[in-house]
Amino acid sequence: MNQLPDKLINFIQGMPKAEIHIHLEGAIQPETVLKLAKRHKKLDTLPSDNAEGLRRWFTFTDFPHFVEIYLTIQDLIRTADDFALLVYENGADMAAQNIRYREITVTPYTHTDYQDKGLSIDDVLRGLEDGRSQAKKEFGVEIRWVFDVPRNFCFDNGRYDHTIAEKTLDYALQGKDVGVVGFGLGGNEVGCPPEPFAPAFEKAKANGLLSVPHAGETVGPASVWGSLNALQADRIGHGVRAIEDPGLLATLKVQQIPLEINPTSNACLNVFASLDAHPFRQLDDRGLFVTVNSDDPPLFNTSLVQEYTVLAQHFGYDAAGLARIARNAFVAAGVKPRVKTKLLKEFDAWVAQNR
Repeated sequence: MNQLPDKLINFIQGMPKAEIHIHLEGAIQPETVLKLAKRHKKLDTLPSDNAEGLRRWFTFTDFPHFVEIYLTIQDLIRTADDFALLVYENGADMAAQNIRYREITVTPYTHTDYQDKGLSIDDVLRGLEDGRSQAKKEFGVEIRWVFDVPRNFCFDNGRYDHTIAEKTLDYALQGKDVGVVGFGLGGNEVGCPPEPFAPAFEKAKANGLLSVPHAGETVGPASVWGSLNALQADRIGHGVRAIEDPGLLATLKVQQIPLEINPTSNACLNVFASLDAHPFRQLDDRGLFVTVNSDDPPLFNTSLVQEYTVLAQHFGYDAAGLARIARNAFVAAGVKPRVKTKLLKEFDAWVAQNR
C-alpha cells in the first residue's frame, strides 16, 4: 500500500464532501457513549469507564460483537436531549472532515417500540431537529434523515408482519417537515427479502420520499433485483454484490442507480476478504453510479476522509477521480433542488480552484 503524497492528503481533507450512508447509532464516538452512560447512570453496562477502553472495545472482531456494541449504544439513547446531543456531535464531526451534507439513517422503531424507554416519535423528532438546528447554526452543515425499517424484526418463522414497516412509514411521514427525505430498509438481509415491503415503499414514494433500501451486502444479487423491481429503489445501500451478476450490472448502469458503497465496512463484515478484494473500482470502471460512505465509522475505525484515502491507496484514484466520485454523492442526495444546487455550486467552485 503506497504512502499518499501530502498534496493528495490535503486535497482529500479539504474537499467539500457529502455522505449519504451513515447510521446515527453507529456514528457515536466513545466519548459520547460515556456522556450518555453517565447521564443515565448506566456506566455499569459498559466494559470500560474511559474512552480509550471503549475505543478498544469498539475494535471490530465479528458480527456478534458488532451487534453487542450496537445494542449497548442503543440502550443509552433515552431522551430527546440524547438525540440532540448525538446529532450536534455528528455535525461537529462533519465540520472537522469538511462534510457539507449528510443523510443519516435512523431506525425509530427500535427506540419507540422495541424497547420500553418511554420515548415517543415526537421525542425522537424533537431531539433530531434540535440537534440539526444547532449543528447548522454553529457549523453551517446540512443534515437530512432516512428512516429505515429493521427488516429482521418483520419476519417470524419466515412469515412477514407488515406492522413495523407501516409504523416506520408513519414516523417518516411525520418527520418530512424536519428533514426526513428517505425511506430505508436495514437489518440482516438473510431470510428477509425486500419484496414483502413493496406496499410500504409504494406509499413512501407516493408521498415524496426516496426509496433507499440496503441490498446486496450479506445477500447477493437477488436482494438488489428485488429492491429495484419491488421497491422501485432510487438508490441502493451497499449493492456491492451486484458484481456477481452481469445482467444486474447492466441494469444498474443503464438506470444509473446510485450505489452507497462502504468499503471498510464491507471488509470488516467479511462481505469481501479484504479491501484489495473489494470491487469498488470494477463497479466504477463499468460505468455504474458509485458513491463512498463510512456506514458506522467508529465501529470500523474509519471516517469519510479515511474512505477517500482507501480509494486512493487501494484503487489508485487521483484527485480528479476522487472529486468525480465525491460529486456523485451530492447529485444522489435527497435534499431539495435549491439546497442541492447551492451545494453543487460550492463543490464545483472548490474543485476548479484546487485542480
